[in-house]
Amino acid sequence: MRSAISCWIFRLLLVAVALSFMPNFQGSAFGQSPDLPPRSPRNLPVSPNADQQAPASDQPAPNSTPQAPEPGTQPSAEPNSSNDNSMFVFKKQVEEVVLHASVVDDQFRLVPSLDKSAFTVFENGTAQPVTSFRREDVPVSMGILIDNSGSMRDKREAVNDSVLNLIRASNPQDEIFIVNFGQNYYLDQDFTSDVNLLEAALHQVSAAGSTALYDAIVASAVHLKGSAHLEKKVLLVITDGQDNMSQQTLQEASRKLQQMNGPTLYAIGLTGGGMQTAGREALDRLAQGTGGVAYFPGSINEVENITRTVAHDIRSQYLIAYKPKNQNVKPEFQSVKVEAHAPGYPRLIVRTTSGYYPPAAGTAR
Repeated sequence: MRSAISCWIFRLLLVAVALSFMPNFQGSAFGQSPDLPPRSPRNLPVSPNADQQAPASDQPAPNSTPQAPEPGTQPSAEPNSSNDNSMFVFKKQVEEVVLHASVVDDQFRLVPSLDKSAFTVFENGTAQPVTSFRREDVPVSMGILIDNSGSMRDKREAVNDSVLNLIRASNPQDEIFIVNFGQNYYLDQDFTSDVNLLEAALHQVSAAGSTALYDAIVASAVHLKGSAHLEKKVLLVITDGQDNMSQQTLQEASRKLQQMNGPTLYAIGLTGGGMQTAGREALDRLAQGTGGVAYFPGSINEVENITRTVAHDIRSQYLIAYKPKNQNVKPEFQSVKVEAHAPGYPRLIVRTTSGYYPPAAGTAR
C-alpha cells in the first residue's frame, strides 16, 4: 500500500515539473483560440471590456503613455521647432472637438487647398467658431485590422501586399499596429513605424474560424484611445464577410468609434466571400459615421489601388477644431456637420464624423 502511494506521489511530481517548463501563453492574444498559433509574449492583449467599468458613459481605458496628447486638446499655433516641422505640439487650453475632414468636388476629386474661411461647422444645427485650422500632412496613429477567417485564405497574400503599399505610402512618422481577427482577435504588432515588424505581423495567418468583426473594432478603438501617441487616429478594416461571432453589437461598435475625437474608419469589404447586404450596410454605417469610406471592390486586384487611395485621403485632410458653445451638454450624441464653399467649385462635399458622444462629467477625456 505504501509503495502504491509513493508511486502516485512520484507521478504527480513529474507532472508538476513538466508543467512548470511549459511556455506561458496566457494573455498573448486578445482572445484564446486553439486554431491560432501562440503569439510572442511581447504582444499584449487588447480587451474589448477594458472600458466597461462605466457602461453608461463609455469611459475609456486610462492612458498609460505619458507622451500621448489628451483628446479634446487644442493644437498649438506653431509646429514644434525642436523636432521635424510636420510634428505638432498639442497643448491643453480649452475643451475642444477636433475634426479631421476630407473635401471632394462634384467629381469626387480631393480638394486639399481650401482656406479656413471656406468652412462652417455646425453642432446640433448651431454654427460654431473655428478655433484651430490646418491643412498639412500630420502623422497618424493607425490600427490595421485584417480578417483572418477561413474564407480569406486565398486572399491574404494580395491583401498583405496592398496593406504594405499603404504603409510605405504613409507619413514616415506614423505609428501603426496590426490586428488579425477571426473568431478571436490578436494584437500581432503594437504601435511601430518599422515596416519589417509590420510585415511580419501581417504574415501571422491561420485563415480559420468565424468573424468577430465588431469585437475587434471595439478593442482596437479602446487601444487607440488609451495608447496612441498622436492626436490623429485612423482604423483600416479589411474583411470578406460579415460579423457572426462578436459579443459586441453594431450599435456598440458605432458608439465606441464616435467617442469625442475618435478615429476615422476606412473599410474594404471583399465581396467574393460571404458578405451579404447586411454586411455592406454595417461597414458603410461604421465608416460614414466617422468621416471615412467603405469600399467594395469586385476583384481582389482592386485592393491595391484602394489602399493607395486611402493613404492619399489620410494625408490630404484638414484639421478643424472648435470649442462648443455649450460646454455643459449631457453625455448624449451631439450631431456635427461641416460645410465648405469656395469660388470655382459649384459643390463641395465634406467627409467628417457625423457627431460624437461627450464624456460624462468627471471621466477621463
